[in-house]
Amino acid sequence: MASKREIHLGAVPYGTGGPGSHTLWLDPEIPGDASVDVAWFTEIAQLAERGRFDLLFIVDSQFITPYSPPHYLNRLEPLTLLSALATQTSRIGLVGTATTSFNSPFNLVRRLGSLDLISRGRAGWNVVTTGDAGTATNYGLEEHYDYDTRYGRAQEFVELARALWDSYEDDAFVRDRESGVFLDRSKQHVLNHEGEHFKVRGPLNLQRSAQGHPVVFQAGDSDQGRDLGASVGEGIFTHAPDIPAGQAFYDDIKTRARDRFGRNPDHLVVMPGIKVVVGDTDEEAREIEAFNNDRDHTFSAALAEFGRAFGWHDFTQYDLDAPFPAQTLEHGRRSFFTQAKAVTDRAVENGWTLRQTVEATRYFRKSEFVGSPTTVADKLIEWWDARACDGFNVGVDHPANFRRFVDDVVPILQERGVFRADYEATTLRGHLGLPHPVNRHAAARAAGETA
Repeated sequence: MASKREIHLGAVPYGTGGPGSHTLWLDPEIPGDASVDVAWFTEIAQLAERGRFDLLFIVDSQFITPYSPPHYLNRLEPLTLLSALATQTSRIGLVGTATTSFNSPFNLVRRLGSLDLISRGRAGWNVVTTGDAGTATNYGLEEHYDYDTRYGRAQEFVELARALWDSYEDDAFVRDRESGVFLDRSKQHVLNHEGEHFKVRGPLNLQRSAQGHPVVFQAGDSDQGRDLGASVGEGIFTHAPDIPAGQAFYDDIKTRARDRFGRNPDHLVVMPGIKVVVGDTDEEAREIEAFNNDRDHTFSAALAEFGRAFGWHDFTQYDLDAPFPAQTLEHGRRSFFTQAKAVTDRAVENGWTLRQTVEATRYFRKSEFVGSPTTVADKLIEWWDARACDGFNVGVDHPANFRRFVDDVVPILQERGVFRADYEATTLRGHLGLPHPVNRHAAARAAGETA
């Protein structure tokens, strides 16, 4: 980690509207095809880079229904999009979501490594196991993997990826025109991996980037997900409603990293996703938040997307004013089960109807980060000071609001000395203060020479 602790910032574009913001696209500043418009993403990425953000974070999913949010219905593939953005930016990190459940390791590792080279060391990989159970049917499977299999594959996948990225030692390519030597063949390494889930010979036909490996992010909140994040994650994307909840997660994930996996907990950067609303005054910001909440997330849209955590089970078939149908939790077994169980438990404990449960989830998202620029900056610093996080992934919903964050909130953070005034590094690892991974074969060679 860098010697001086600083807040880290990521930007998460919602495009035409993600979960909880079905009608975001009604904002006249957002093109109706924003989620497939590379020019719109470029504008957001360049604005975030002007604000000296650490990274741009592209989420993804691969299963839709007619009730999916607009951004999910029609969106660009993350690594293709980020490769385009790499040519239009120079410093900001570029993090893309890719599943370990429905990708071939060699193919995905090669695409991520290519993004890392194209961006000159600014790539990140958000490792997911896929929560939308229906995705399995797009890949020739009858049903999704169970939790243990999903996370077993993810663990092996990441370890395999890092081994493939080390296929060449950093000085393997000699490229000496006088001697005619292009490659030092002793520094190319075959992997011959045979694990529980994957078999890959290698080597990867790609050299390492300026940062060695892409930065690995993880966002799981189940027990298996937290273990995966603690064992292999370098950036942790999470959500927390308040400081105590953030502190509990922060302490848990860093303690797991240290005690279960022998890692330096400072080598994990925890960045919860947050919703920010900036106004001239606190009162005006709250009015904007209330207006946006009501317009961007209607009850009918909330009911339609409510079933996602339950394997996209159709809740419109139930009486809205009858007790919440707790038996539907079974539909979430191979989907977002942790989220589905939390919603079900809360509904049962409070004796809610389905209508009350949907309304409760609809308003869960009321944010602490709403107010004047000073109020928002104070709240960000309060969370960070309290070790509820190391930084934030800021949702990019209404463009005018994001511009106010960049132009009005970021300068306050810089004046307070908690956020960079300018980029000091050229790679995503450098921005986040993460160590550069030494090539394993070079390290073994060096150890052998000194033994």
